[in-house]
Amino acid sequence: MERKQTALATIVAAALALAPTAALAADYHHVHITAPSPAMGVDWYSEYMGCEPVADRDDAATCGGVELVFVPQPTSGGSLGTGINHIGFSFPDLDARMAEFEAVGVRGAGVRLQRFEDGSTVRDIPGLFKIAFIFDPWGTRIELVEDIERLGFHHVHLSATDPEATLAWYRDVLGGEPATLRDRVDGVEFGDILFLVSAHPEGPPPAATQGRAIDHLAFVVPDLDAEAPRLREQGVSFQEEPAVPANARTAAQRAFISGPDNVRIAMVETGFAGVGNELAAAIRGSDALGPYDVPRTSWGEPDLQGIWTGNPSHGIPLERPEGVDADELTPEEAIARREGGTLGSIWGYDREWRDITLSYGHAAVSTQVAMIVDPPDGRLPARTPYGQELYERVLGNYESRPYAGPENVRPAARCLTRGAPGMMMPTVYNNDLQIVQGPGFVAITKEMIHETRVIPTAPRERLGQDLDLWLGDPQGRWEGDTLVVETTNFDDRVSSIGRPVWASSSDALTLTERFRRIGPMTMEYEFTIDDPKIWTRPWTAMFRFDRDDAQYELVEYACHEGNYAMTGILAGGRAVEAAAAAER
Repeated sequence: MERKQTALATIVAAALALAPTAALAADYHHVHITAPSPAMGVDWYSEYMGCEPVADRDDAATCGGVELVFVPQPTSGGSLGTGINHIGFSFPDLDARMAEFEAVGVRGAGVRLQRFEDGSTVRDIPGLFKIAFIFDPWGTRIELVEDIERLGFHHVHLSATDPEATLAWYRDVLGGEPATLRDRVDGVEFGDILFLVSAHPEGPPPAATQGRAIDHLAFVVPDLDAEAPRLREQGVSFQEEPAVPANARTAAQRAFISGPDNVRIAMVETGFAGVGNELAAAIRGSDALGPYDVPRTSWGEPDLQGIWTGNPSHGIPLERPEGVDADELTPEEAIARREGGTLGSIWGYDREWRDITLSYGHAAVSTQVAMIVDPPDGRLPARTPYGQELYERVLGNYESRPYAGPENVRPAARCLTRGAPGMMMPTVYNNDLQIVQGPGFVAITKEMIHETRVIPTAPRERLGQDLDLWLGDPQGRWEGDTLVVETTNFDDRVSSIGRPVWASSSDALTLTERFRRIGPMTMEYEFTIDDPKIWTRPWTAMFRFDRDDAQYELVEYACHEGNYAMTGILAGGRAVEAAAAAER
C-alpha cells in the first residue's frame, strides 16, 4: 500500500508540474507618458481629452478612472512605431470635436492632426464607428473614436508581430479577460480598460517603448513578492527586480518586466502612487555664483573663449509678466514656462525635432523672472512719440499681406540678420555661440544665421556717422574681468531685439554690452539700450550662457541656401493678387 501511495503522489506531482501556471490577478494601473513639464501634460489632457488632475499630485491626470502619469526624462521619439502604438479616447460627436481641434491648431500646446490619404481627418468604419488620429505635443499618438458605449478613455492599442500570441500573453500571464469590440475586433480587458492589438507592418519588429513618448504600461497586484515567482515560472524576464523606488510617494514596490513586442511593463503593488520628480535638479536660479578667479589668456586678458549656449535662458521673457511679483519662479513654473516657449516656437514638428533643439533632459532651466533688470519693475520704458509711430508703421509693413516684395519681410526671415543684441537672445534652437580671442580683438560667432562680430579691444578711430552696418560699429575695452562693448552706427532697418519690440532702434542707438565669467561654466551677459529717439530712457537686460565645449559644436547654418520660404511667400502673394484681380 505504501508503494502505491508513493507512486500516486509522484503522478500527481508530475501532473501539477505540467499544468499551466495560473495567470496573475493583475489590474491596469497607469500609462506612463514622457512630458518635459508634467504640469503642462496634466493641463493638456485636462483641456483636450476631458481628464482631471489627480488630487495632491502635479504629475498625473485621471480620465474616467484611467490614470495617466507624466514624467520628464530623455526621449528618443513618439509612440508611433513602438509596441504601444497609441491610446484611444471616445467622444459623442467626433466631427464636431475634430473641427474644434482644427480651429485650435498646433501652435503652442495645441493639437496636431493626422490626415488620411484623401486629406480628411475623420473616417467612418462601417459596422464600427468613426475614427480620427491626433498627437499630443510630446509625440503620443491618440486615436479618437465615436463610441457612445465607451465614452472617455477608450483603449490601449498595441502593435505586434503576432497579434494573437500577444493577446494570449496579456490573457494568460497578466490575467486579462477575453473581449471583443462590437464583435469585430478581438482584445482583452483589465477591469474596464480595453487592450486592442494590430499587426505590425512587415520588416523590423516594433521599436522598444522605453525612452519613447509612451514609456510603459503599469499593472497592479496586491503583493509583488508573492507574484514575482509566478511570473518567472511563465518565462517572464525582469528588467528591474521588485523594490521601493527612490523618491517613491509610498512604500509600495515596483518592478519592470518585458512584455511582447518590446513593450516595457511596470508591475506595482497596491497603494503605489508614483515617484516624486526631482525637478529642482534641472533648475538654475538667478542668484550670483560664488567668488571666481577668471582664467587669463597668454597675453594677460580675461579668457572668454569657448562654445557657450543660451539654452538655459530660453523661455525667460524680456519683460516681467503682468501680475508676477515673485523674485524667482518655482521649479514647476520655470520648467512649464520653458516648455511653453519650446512648443510655441516649433509647433507642428515631430517629437524627434523638438528633443534636439534644447538638449532635452540635459540643459538647466532658469528661474529668472525676466531679462530686464532696469527699470526696476522689469518693464520696458515708454516709447517716444516718434518711437511709437515708427513701431506701428514698421509692424504694419512687416505684417501686411500679401507681401509686395522681399523688403516687406523682416530681415531675420530673409536670412540677413537678427540684429544686435537680437542675435544673442536665446530662442528655440541654435542658441550656441563661439568666442575666440587674440591680442586686441574678440570675435563672437553665433550659429543662428552664422553672424560673426569682430570686436576690437584696443582704441581705434571709429567709423564715420554716414556709414551704417547691420550689426553696427563695435568698440571693446576691458574693465577688470568684464569685456565692455559699445556699439553705434546701426542700420535702422533692423530691430535691435527682434519681434517682441519691432522697430526698436534708430540711427541714434548706442548699445553697451558686458560679458563676464562668473563661474567656470557660466557667463553673464548684460546689455543696455540707449536710443533717445525711440525710448524715453535707457534700459538694461541680463541673462546667462553656459559653457559646453564637449557637447556642442557649431555647424553651418545654410539660411539663404535653404530659404525656400521666401519663394513660397512671394509666390503666395502673387497668387492672392491674381485671385483678387480675377474677381474684379
